[in-house]
Amino acid sequence: IWEGKRQLFYFNRLKSERKCVIIITIIHWCQARGDFPLAFRNEGEEIIMNYNISLIPGDGIGPEIVAEAKKVLDSVCQKYHHTFSYSEVLLGGASIDVHGVPLTEEAISTCKASDAVLMGSIGGDAKTSPWYKLEPSKRPEAGLLAIRKALNLFANLRPAYLYKELEEACPLKKEVIGEDGFDMIIVRELTGGLYFGERKTIEEDGVKKAIDTLSYNENEIRRIAIKAFDIAMKRRKKVTSVDKANVLDSSRLWRKVVEEVAKDYPEVTLEHMLVDNCAMQLVHDPGQFDVILTENMFGDILSDEASMVTGSIGMLSSASLNETKFGLYEPSHGSAPDIAGQNKANPIATILSAAMLLRYSLNLDKEADAVEAAVQKVLTDGYRTGDIMSDGCKAVGTKEMGDLIAAAV
Repeated sequence: IWEGKRQLFYFNRLKSERKCVIIITIIHWCQARGDFPLAFRNEGEEIIMNYNISLIPGDGIGPEIVAEAKKVLDSVCQKYHHTFSYSEVLLGGASIDVHGVPLTEEAISTCKASDAVLMGSIGGDAKTSPWYKLEPSKRPEAGLLAIRKALNLFANLRPAYLYKELEEACPLKKEVIGEDGFDMIIVRELTGGLYFGERKTIEEDGVKKAIDTLSYNENEIRRIAIKAFDIAMKRRKKVTSVDKANVLDSSRLWRKVVEEVAKDYPEVTLEHMLVDNCAMQLVHDPGQFDVILTENMFGDILSDEASMVTGSIGMLSSASLNETKFGLYEPSHGSAPDIAGQNKANPIATILSAAMLLRYSLNLDKEADAVEAAVQKVLTDGYRTGDIMSDGCKAVGTKEMGDLIAAAV
């Protein structure tokens, strides 16, 4: 770190002698400036790092679940001797109450200056909240869309993992789930495709006609494909690219570019699958998938399907990344205003989102593994919040679940 800004050097694929030249150049540059990198180490020594994390508690149950995720991150710091500095940011209804708008420029600047952002949930009860009497551009969800755009987040990651302890909640038959369950992640392109193409409604010969345009260029496809293959390298090294190449030109280009990217990752197995077949395979044999790579609309649909087969949305984390390692991490569930402030919310999805933050933005795989293992241990020990409660288990609240996981780290 120099002057508070992290300088990232991606040279994993360079030959050793080139890496040495880069490292020596960095050291000489630091010495000439009188600055020094935050952490160097000798073989076998632990790296001690300092990171800045923006916290967006948000609305509804958001402040409660973010507090528990922070508690777990603090346990990671204590165990691995890192330092996390936190900045709290208002977004959504919480920002409307204070500033009159769902997102301020100051909030955007704070997030951009951090290494990663951890968010709770945004929004309230659309029927009763005064926030929804405002024009659409000033409602809570408008702030969420605006910050995603401001941070250039183009890659959405949605894991779908079935815990053995929660098998009974899975709607699939046991013979479909199998002995090993499933553990996949859907990598969805977030800023292109049909949702962002030109659209219009016209009238021709007295008949109304609606037109939506599906467009992708090779750069948009290449950058999301690189994300997917990088993630696969941290997992089981398999990418399933989902398209509709038997019909769509955009999918044929998608397939071509993905195959080009695959050449740079010889350790990763690539397979192509048509989207209709993928939708069927998710409920027929979900265990076959590792990383699913797909475009915006297909990813929107498939990620929701995958989330349902895990049994509880309260367990599902997510991330949105930009072209660096920066990302915004949040649970997949909503703000649940009906249970806000009652110590009933399940914080596990937010805690698992914090684990994703450690892995994908901070490159702290060992620490992320520790958080995920802690969640597994607490579930194995039989502790449950109300949404995942079953016979013979011990009921706990939001704070107690956070305490248990933090202690298990």
